[in-house]
Amino acid sequence: MPRSNRPRRSRGNDPRSWGADDDESPRGVYNSSRIETRRGQQWNVQAIAPASATKTYVCPGCTLSITPGTGHVVCWRADGLMGEADDVAGRRHWHTHCWKIGR
Repeated sequence: MPRSNRPRRSRGNDPRSWGADDDESPRGVYNSSRIETRRGQQWNVQAIAPASATKTYVCPGCTLSITPGTGHVVCWRADGLMGEADDVAGRRHWHTHCWKIGR
């Protein structure tokens, strides 16, 4: 009997079958959310993969543009002093290097 070379996984678990608008799709996001402390404040830091970087942002560290297709990090306050909604609204996109050197 000939051997079948087709994959044996279900379509629901195949990342290629997920839609681009699917919020559950992990494509493009490194999923490495972490909390860091900088100058006595806690920050949520989320890495963004080049595949999901689709807009141009201005890095607050160096004031240069983060172009589409460039991996970077998104940072926002984690201590909740102004409330969670204000903390999330205050998210900023940083070059990974600028965030690491603490500009």
